[in-house]
Amino acid sequence: MKRLFLIVLDSFGIGELPDAAEYGDAGSNTLAAIAASPEFDTPNLKKLGFFNIDGVTCGEKEPAPTGSYARMAEKSKGKDTTIGHWEIAGMVSPRPLPTYPDGFPLEVIEEFERRTGRGTLCNKPYSGTQLILDYGREHEKTGSLIVYTSADSVFQIAAHEEVVPLEELYRDCEIARELLQGEHGVGRVIARPFVGQYPDYKRTSNRHDFSLMPPRDTMLDHLRRAGKETIGVGKIYDIFAGKGISRFTRTKDNADGMEQAIALAGEDFEGLCFVNLVDFDMVYGHRNNVDGYAAAATAFDRDLARLMGKLREGDVVILTADHGCDPSTPSTDHSREYTPMVIFGDRIKAGVNLGTRPTFADIAATVLDYLGAQGETDGTSFLPQVLR
Repeated sequence: MKRLFLIVLDSFGIGELPDAAEYGDAGSNTLAAIAASPEFDTPNLKKLGFFNIDGVTCGEKEPAPTGSYARMAEKSKGKDTTIGHWEIAGMVSPRPLPTYPDGFPLEVIEEFERRTGRGTLCNKPYSGTQLILDYGREHEKTGSLIVYTSADSVFQIAAHEEVVPLEELYRDCEIARELLQGEHGVGRVIARPFVGQYPDYKRTSNRHDFSLMPPRDTMLDHLRRAGKETIGVGKIYDIFAGKGISRFTRTKDNADGMEQAIALAGEDFEGLCFVNLVDFDMVYGHRNNVDGYAAAATAFDRDLARLMGKLREGDVVILTADHGCDPSTPSTDHSREYTPMVIFGDRIKAGVNLGTRPTFADIAATVLDYLGAQGETDGTSFLPQVLR
C-alpha cells in the first residue's frame, strides 16, 4: 500500500524567476524575506535540505540532508493559485487567465446584478481588509454586493453575513461562476463573508472558492482511474472544482490543515493526500506581515516533525509551493518566483540535488510514477533519480 503526501505551502516562493520583471516582481524572494525575521526557526526543513536548494542563499545549508530537493520553475503564464496548482498536478497553462486592473466590464456586472437581484459596489482591485472598511456601511444600508478583484484572476464577492446569508452568498458565487466562462473565465470566484459592526468588521473563515474547471485531466483523474484515493485537504477541492477528488475536508487554518494530514497518516488508504496550507498566502503574504509569515513557517516546521513521526514504511512526502507572495515588498499580490521541492521517505535517497526543474508538472509525473498510475502530464518524473 503506497501513500504519498503532497503539501503545498501556499505562496512559499524562493526567489524571482527570470521573467519576474514582466509581472512587476523583480527582486521578490519570499523565503529570504521571512528568513530574516527573528520569528523564523525551521530546523526540520533545514535537516531535509531546504536551504541546500539551488539559488537559496538564506538559512544554513545542511551537510547531510535527509531529503532530496529541487528548485521548481513555473512554466505556465501566471502566478496565481489556480494555474500554480494545475501545473503541480501536471497541466501547464500557456495563456494567462484574464485579469481586470480596471474592474469588470459593464456588461458582466449588469448581467450579474440581473441574475442575483442585487446591486454591486466597488468593482475594482482592492485590498480585502480595506474594502470592507470602505464599503461595509454602504453595503449594510443598500444590500448591494461588494464586488472586487486583485492582480490575480479573481472575481471576489464580499458580504456581511447578517445582510446576505451564507447560502445566498454562495449561490451568488455560483451565478458568477456560470457567467464567467470563456473570454471572462477567471481562475476563481471567491466568497468573502464578514461580520461585526463598523469600523470593527472582521472576515470570517467561511470563505469559499469556486474555481474554473481544469480544461483537461490532471494527475488526480489519472489516479482515480487507477483505483487510487485522492484526498483533498484545505482548498484543494475548490481549486480543482472537485475534478478527480475522491474525498475532501476543508480547514480553518494551517494548524488545522496539518492536524488533518497527521490524522490521515493514521488511516489506511492507497493513493494521494493533497494538502494546501493557505495561511502563508492569505493571512500573511497578502497583508505584508513578515513576522507573521515567519512564525507560521516555524509552526509548520513543528507540525512537520509530528507528521514525520506518523509516517509508515513506503510513505513519501513532497513539500512544494504554487507561487510566491513576498511580504516585504510594497505589493500585496502574488509574486512570480521559483518554488521549493523537497521529497523524503524511507524509500527516497538522501541528499540528491535535482537542480532546477523546468516545470512544476514534474511533481505530477513523479507522483503518478510512484503510485503506479498511468496518464499524460506536461512533466518528467524525477523518481528514478531519488528512489532507493
